[in-house]
Amino acid sequence: MRLFFKYFFKIIHVIVGPVLLGLDRLTRPQGIERTPGEQQRVDAQTQHLVMYQFLSCPFCIKTRRAIRRLSLNIETRDALHHAPSRQQLLEQGGQIKVPCLRITNADGNVEWLYESNDIIQYLQKSFA
Repeated sequence: MRLFFKYFFKIIHVIVGPVLLGLDRLTRPQGIERTPGEQQRVDAQTQHLVMYQFLSCPFCIKTRRAIRRLSLNIETRDALHHAPSRQQLLEQGGQIKVPCLRITNADGNVEWLYESNDIIQYLQKSFA
C-alpha cells in the first residue's frame, strides 16, 4: 500500500506540475514600475537575497509571482536538481524545505526564512 501511494503522488506531480507552470506563464503578473534610480536601489538591496525553490512547487510559484509583482531581482536556486544548492539548504538552513529565502544582513549574519506567506510578507514589508 505504501508503494501505491508513493507512485500515485509521483504521477500526480508529473501531471499537475506542468499544468501549474503553464498557468503561471499565461497569467504572469505585471511588476511595479519604478524610476531607474529607485530600481537600482532595490536591485542593490536584493543582491543579498537568494530563494531556494523547486520549479513546480505551488508554494514556490506563489512566491515567485510575488517577486515578479514587486519587480525584484532575487537569485533563485533549484534545490531539487542542483545538488550543491540542495546541500547548502540542508547544511546551512537546517532542512530541505522550499521555498526558502536566505537573507544576508549588512553585518554578515544569515537568516533562513521558510514558508511562502512569511517570505511574501517580508518582501512586501521591505520593498512595496
